[in-house]
Amino acid sequence: MPKESYNDLLAFIAVARAQSFTRAAAQLGVSQSALSHTIRALEAKMGVRLLTRTTRSVSPTEAGERLLLNVAPRFEEIEAELAAVGELRDKPAGTIRITASENAAETALWPRLAKLLPKYPQIKVEVTTQPRFTDIVAERYDMGVRLGDEVAKDMTAVRISPDVRFAIVGSPAYLAKHPAPTKPQDLADHACINLRLMSHGDLYAWELKKGRQKVNVRVEGQLVFNGTRPILHAALAGFGLGYVPYEVARPYIAKRLLKQVLDDWCPTFPGYHLYYPNRRQLTRAMAVLIEALRHPAKEK
Repeated sequence: MPKESYNDLLAFIAVARAQSFTRAAAQLGVSQSALSHTIRALEAKMGVRLLTRTTRSVSPTEAGERLLLNVAPRFEEIEAELAAVGELRDKPAGTIRITASENAAETALWPRLAKLLPKYPQIKVEVTTQPRFTDIVAERYDMGVRLGDEVAKDMTAVRISPDVRFAIVGSPAYLAKHPAPTKPQDLADHACINLRLMSHGDLYAWELKKGRQKVNVRVEGQLVFNGTRPILHAALAGFGLGYVPYEVARPYIAKRLLKQVLDDWCPTFPGYHLYYPNRRQLTRAMAVLIEALRHPAKEK
């Protein structure tokens, strides 16, 4: 197969994954019209339609799905091997793309990245924060960071933080007007600040636990956000109770700007874990990053 055909296949993979000629063209650094011409030429060469185009969307046909499923992983393997060979030089180098939740990026990733990166100027790290769960293979991230019990079983996971405790907090002004809840059922009488789970669109049910008792509480309130920081700010402003990682709220609790409630019902979750596909060929840069982020086994 001539070199041009490989480039055509890479163009097809980009469009099929992005489901958009505009986004794929931006990723590849070519014009939309040139990319459209490349795909039409590939379809003509293969004698089969690979993409279904409408005014609003682009999606693979049955033949396109088969080609994407079988060809894309082979290109990824080639890219990984080339990157690994390229890193057989003196210093680790390359770009590592990571997806993480906002709090994980702030508390688990950044403090150690700030210490690591000055030592390795040829390593570049791109961190994308998003509240939804991400298919790191489909969206072409090298790694992801999530709480330990959220990581899929087919991934290699490395703990990078101690366990994460959560807290329900409200401002002194809010709690002066509303008696503090003493049991989960009391939350029905409170304004609560909700979290929207972008992975499936539902509102997050607050997971509470006391001894062997477990309850998921659907709360109501005037505000809904898709991130931790806005929830914290709304709680500080007196709009109700928020359910956030304790480490995020701790400075404000110490300054008496927030108060904890239902502390005996707030659970602790397995710490943040860095994860990547089991069969992933690690580059030297990725190996260096993993060791820098790895949480000491003796700490919990």
